[in-house]
Amino acid sequence: MTQEEKFKLLSEKIQEAALGGGVKRIQSQHSKGKLTARERIELLLDKGSFEETGMFVTHRSSDFGLENEKYLGDGVVTGFGTIHGRHVYVFSQDFTVFGGSLSETHAEKICKIMDMAMKTGSPVIGLNDSGGARIQEGVVSLGGYADIFYRNVQSSGVIPQISAIMGPCAGGAVYSPAMTDFTFMVEHTSYMFVTGPNVVKTVTHEEVTAEELGGAHTHASKSGVTHFTARNELECIEMVKQLLSYIPQNCEEQAPVYPYKSEDTELRPALNTLLPTNPNQPYDMRDVIGHIVDKETFFEVHKEYAENIVVGFALLGGRSIGIVANQPAFLAGVLDINSSVKAARFTRFCDAFNVPLLVLVDVPGFLPGTDQEWNGIIRHGSKLLYALSEATVPKVTVITRKAYGGAYDVMNSKHIGADMNFAWPSAEIAVMGPKGAAEIIFKEEIKNAENPEEKLQEKVDDYTQTFANPYRAAARGFIDEVIIPEQTRIKLLKSFKMLENKVVKLPKKKHGNIPL
Repeated sequence: MTQEEKFKLLSEKIQEAALGGGVKRIQSQHSKGKLTARERIELLLDKGSFEETGMFVTHRSSDFGLENEKYLGDGVVTGFGTIHGRHVYVFSQDFTVFGGSLSETHAEKICKIMDMAMKTGSPVIGLNDSGGARIQEGVVSLGGYADIFYRNVQSSGVIPQISAIMGPCAGGAVYSPAMTDFTFMVEHTSYMFVTGPNVVKTVTHEEVTAEELGGAHTHASKSGVTHFTARNELECIEMVKQLLSYIPQNCEEQAPVYPYKSEDTELRPALNTLLPTNPNQPYDMRDVIGHIVDKETFFEVHKEYAENIVVGFALLGGRSIGIVANQPAFLAGVLDINSSVKAARFTRFCDAFNVPLLVLVDVPGFLPGTDQEWNGIIRHGSKLLYALSEATVPKVTVITRKAYGGAYDVMNSKHIGADMNFAWPSAEIAVMGPKGAAEIIFKEEIKNAENPEEKLQEKVDDYTQTFANPYRAAARGFIDEVIIPEQTRIKLLKSFKMLENKVVKLPKKKHGNIPL
């Protein structure tokens, strides 16, 4: 074979690999509103930056006639490139080849880039579009999944891992995304479930569609499995890029800091009138966040799940921070099982990757009731307490209004390691609300009064004046400063700047035992 013929053969193989499962299957993919594996990579990475690995890999199976059906790449495109100039590794499953099913060699390709990502300290992005394990390979394909799972765990907290679900994701295929840091889903074209609708019908006799069982909206609002949903694949890919802009390459790097030009004034007078005069009236904590952070930089995580708490990334003076904030506009901002777990997971991500934390507090307590108690609010609520106590990144708290009972402790109080604690004059820091406290403390006095209702109101007013304010806590040093709301941004800019070189050494241990 001449040199020219060798070059021609290589060119032909590259063209063959680029076609995946063939033109007809590519057209079928497009007809469903889905992009191909390579089209997704092209949109995700900087133009011309993608370097592919394992293009000519094929499966090794000879059972069930598979030896007669081989495709170059074996159903997954792997390699590395850049996003906004930052180095990343990526794998993109190809549904046109055996439905994107995972084989031994398919898994080996993914494991190879995961190993390289760990060596070089770079994020891994998985574009998932797979029907699960390749049944014809049996236990070999299951072993491939386990190899990936193991690497997910070893990589956790070392490099960011991001999963975008671009199609069906069933059986073992769902567990790798579940162990990554953030999961994206595309509405109406992506699904995640351990067992599909047909199996569910056979076993439990429930009639359910794939969308209802494991669609994007289901996992965004009911299960909390997915952090973000997108209307289409292009929007999904753009959101992945946006997320990356807030986080570092690995656990050894600091959170990103972008050039920032200080405004003429960093005062935010709108904050002075944002809170309702009635302390029981709701308001949207996102409005507070919007006035505190750099304009239009808040990137909310888990928006549709456990809406009584808001978490997300933002820039403050060009510096990336993570925000955990009670949401008075939903369930009065109480802490419950789902909100505690949501905030704990986000907190642990920020701490693992050196993203400073801002905690905004307006919490009347934990949600009471048999449903919460029987489902483990004690255990689940303590996850957030554990996560914030464990976190060593700069931690700053602002109490806007209520901070009652154990929820005061949990929401990044000075006692669990917060560095700076601010309160607005409207802050109420107490064991419980004035009415409940008065009913307990002055029970007999109210009961025996000529006018019990009048006596109760009198005692409520007394308790409010004595305890429902930030000054008792400030007198103890639990609050560092009581501030006018418009000063909040200025105080935070100075605090995070002051804390940028913070170092805390945790006690020597293998790992803690978070109350899972």
